[in-house]
Amino acid sequence: MSRRSPKGHEIFGAIFVHKGRLHLNLSAGKAGFYFRGAGAYRRDMFGFFNINKPPGPTSHDIVNQLRRRVGKGVKLGHAGTLDPFAEGVLVLCVGPGTRLAEYVQAYRKRYAAEVTLGATSTTDDPEGQISEVAGASAPSPEAVKNALGAFVGQIQQVPPAHSAVHVEGRRAYELARDGKTPRLSPRPVTIHTIELLSYDYPRLDIDVTCGAGTYIRALARDIGEALHSGAYCSTLRRTEVGPFRAEQAKAPDELDPQRHLLSPLMALESMEKITLPADQIRRLTLGQAVQLTEPRDAHELAVLDERGHLTAITSGASDGLALRPIKVFAN
Repeated sequence: MSRRSPKGHEIFGAIFVHKGRLHLNLSAGKAGFYFRGAGAYRRDMFGFFNINKPPGPTSHDIVNQLRRRVGKGVKLGHAGTLDPFAEGVLVLCVGPGTRLAEYVQAYRKRYAAEVTLGATSTTDDPEGQISEVAGASAPSPEAVKNALGAFVGQIQQVPPAHSAVHVEGRRAYELARDGKTPRLSPRPVTIHTIELLSYDYPRLDIDVTCGAGTYIRALARDIGEALHSGAYCSTLRRTEVGPFRAEQAKAPDELDPQRHLLSPLMALESMEKITLPADQIRRLTLGQAVQLTEPRDAHELAVLDERGHLTAITSGASDGLALRPIKVFAN
């Protein structure tokens, strides 16, 4: 039996059809389901997608592609871009998970990079104008190893001219596209490890583990300068972002939003957890502090409900006996 909604939607009980799609509203709460293809996706999806980005599209292209898949009403964004020529792990934040992006961005990243020596690129990657370096010769394997070792630790790195770094209110790549040379200051970044995988001039394959804010394109450029041969990053694959690994990443076309949604707790692996009863969680959702019976030393705590679901991130008082909400996720 059907009837018409005030907006002319055909309604079957709690199910209605709009623009060829089935929708279900639950009278018991705010959550709803969005029917598309073979599955029904909750509007309050909360967590992450681990996407295996192919080379070619921008990170924003991937977000737009999957936004259509999860349906309207679900926030979606990435937690750290990959350049168009790059591939590999792209973490997408889903629903309230967008508020956890900063924790994902703080994770160590791991990359497999191919560096081409004997040439430079205006973008430090294969998409720019490539120029051979006159008189460049093949560095010895020992020279390559020494050069790589010099970049391990905290270093000062100048971002690529074609990057999203802000310069005088504009993105550096916008200035570069206008024919201007953006003045970029060196920034401290941390390279944890660089492993030499293979070297057959002009090709140099390396495995890099680094901290937030590191540009592998800039690292390739600087390696070339250290070897007096010039260099650019010719291929790049991100294999890890903290616990998000390439082996578990899903191609955009293969993603099932229901089955492949990952827990929001993956962003908080190193954060101490605490389980609180419903009445205390209720206080946190109202912006109120809660008292603990035993002190906790952690600067931040991830608060779980009795089902193990993330409901808030809190900061502790100096005595460790009170928690104040920083971010609240509970309805």
